[in-house]
Amino acid sequence: MQNQLHQKNRAFWLKHLYRWHWISSAACLVGMLLFAITGITLNNATHIESVPVVSNKSATVPPALLNQIKAAPSSDKAVLPKATADWVSNAIGVELANVPGEWSDAEVYLSLPRPGGDAWLVIDRASGEVNYELTERGWVSYLNDLHKGRNTGTAWSWFLDVFSVAALVFSITGLCMLSMHANNRPSTWPLVGLGIVLPLVLVILFIH
Repeated sequence: MQNQLHQKNRAFWLKHLYRWHWISSAACLVGMLLFAITGITLNNATHIESVPVVSNKSATVPPALLNQIKAAPSSDKAVLPKATADWVSNAIGVELANVPGEWSDAEVYLSLPRPGGDAWLVIDRASGEVNYELTERGWVSYLNDLHKGRNTGTAWSWFLDVFSVAALVFSITGLCMLSMHANNRPSTWPLVGLGIVLPLVLVILFIH
């Protein structure tokens, strides 16, 4: 009777572990592939050539809008007036809404970092001249920045959190299933132990 109850409980937990294991596996499959690939590219960044491509654009702010920029006080966090931001966005082809700028007496400087590259825009407060420079470092750099969450915005940050939770569920349910099958698979715990000890040995002996 006790053995039957034990088998029933074991079957119950295995059923739910399998369910959560495959659900979490499906949810984080693409993320795991992305992070595994970019782990290799990041670790071998010195062997992967990347030639930056730099492009420039320029324009001149109309006098009516330039007066708004001239009249604005200097500030490290102020955004461009909406009408001016819309005009520059259309003229240059880059979104500037709610982008804080560094205002000095001579110019307004906006930093526009992005995954896989960088960009900046400067508006001369006297002449209204706009200069924009974009640097693109290729798709490998883009994917590497996705891995690191560099300049990727709020939506990607949320994705990383959800993916991390799914990966934890996948790993923990896998470990639980290993534990339940360990009696019939003698190599289970030696392999798990190796996966724990090997990184520790590498850290202690080879990382200083």
